[in-house]
Amino acid sequence: QKYLCSNCNNILKKALQTLCGHRYCSACLTWIVRNNKNAICQKCKEEDPNTLGEESLLAEEKAFGDAAINKEISELRVHCVTLGCSWSGIMKDFEEHQSLCEYALIPCHTGCGHVVMRRKLADHLENGCVNNVTVCQQCQCSLASSEYQVRTSPSQLLVIFSAIFFQQSHSASSTNRDGCRFSEVGCAFRGSKEKIKEHEKSAVGAHMLLLLQHMRQLKGTWCSAARAARGFTPQSELNLENKLHVFENIVAVLNKEVESSNLEILAFRRQSELDQNIIRGLEMKIAELHRCLTQKDAGLSSLHKSLLFSEQASYDGIFLWKITDVGRKLQDSVTGRTVGLYSPAFYTAKYGYKVCLRVYLNGDGTGKGTHMSLFFVVMKGDYDALLPWPFRHKVTFMLLDQNNREHIIDAFRPDLTSASFQRPVNDMNVASGCPMFLPLSKLQSPKHAYVKEDTLFLKCIVETN
Repeated sequence: QKYLCSNCNNILKKALQTLCGHRYCSACLTWIVRNNKNAICQKCKEEDPNTLGEESLLAEEKAFGDAAINKEISELRVHCVTLGCSWSGIMKDFEEHQSLCEYALIPCHTGCGHVVMRRKLADHLENGCVNNVTVCQQCQCSLASSEYQVRTSPSQLLVIFSAIFFQQSHSASSTNRDGCRFSEVGCAFRGSKEKIKEHEKSAVGAHMLLLLQHMRQLKGTWCSAARAARGFTPQSELNLENKLHVFENIVAVLNKEVESSNLEILAFRRQSELDQNIIRGLEMKIAELHRCLTQKDAGLSSLHKSLLFSEQASYDGIFLWKITDVGRKLQDSVTGRTVGLYSPAFYTAKYGYKVCLRVYLNGDGTGKGTHMSLFFVVMKGDYDALLPWPFRHKVTFMLLDQNNREHIIDAFRPDLTSASFQRPVNDMNVASGCPMFLPLSKLQSPKHAYVKEDTLFLKCIVETN
């Protein structure tokens, strides 16, 4: 829909975008503005007539060329809808094809009133066109092109040929550089040098037809040039006619070869389309395999985490937590980038309570900014239905001095009325513990080795008796 003109509803040609954001063909907008005073965008009327504003007024000077949409349109895949034609390509090459399509219906240029396929124009001119006749200057007879006899001697024909081809060669050399070399025989294509080269490669068949038609029209010119010829004999006329037939046969053979080449090119294009379809199918399979590999990688990652958890998990209520990169993590806590850190889960028994620790290196609550805060968290476990609630076991926290001199120890018994120790409804209960577990000044004190090699150790002991 975005490629269609808001006026003619056809594919945009030289698209312009108005202030209201709608697009028009350049010619459509010009016509609307010239034929309507204070013209209003029709699309704006259709969308919401109650919000029409100044931006809905159409004016050529307020519209701008939409280069992006023009580029998209020029690269759209299209095909010729003329019956019998199998051409396909991109939009920017379509106009050139229209001027050369051999299956297109065109009016005969002699004004006879017939409309014929471009590929059959030569046959029509030779055999069916009532206006394609020539008056012989010697006998004053009106003859069709298929009946016309060139009445001149071979020696005079050589002079005429030389004059004609000299004139054509001179005309071709003086033609504008943006015109096709076959403009002398009726080709109207114009463009850059690169476009002309592409055109001359792709339009060989059309050029052959134009050349054949031009040769037949030249017969009339030669007949006129023979008005002053003397010494004409039937034998010389026969020789000349035979030579002309040979020349026409050569062009006809070349034209058949071109048609054969076109068929081969068409076959190659079809094979290329099949190959492209195969490639697209393989690309889809590769994408599917990539998706499967991604899923398997995710599964392996999950298994790896589960295995790591199993290796680190404790089932006796005693858990030792090693925290590395303490300096960076403390700084992240100060800046608010990381709020708190959770430990891996551990258990009070193999089928016991599932719990974990949560530490705020820069403190939380009453200890924020001054103390390290340490909390105990009851998690939802697989065997909660078989366990007594609320959780009532004593919990002991320890920050280990790595020189084994002065460990920091704190303990508490659960508040049985607190929601933190009831059977979990969500994945985790609200954390509970020691918001002022250790002053930050003591954490970094050189007298102690609570942090050594940027690592600290926290220990939790849950009494299971």
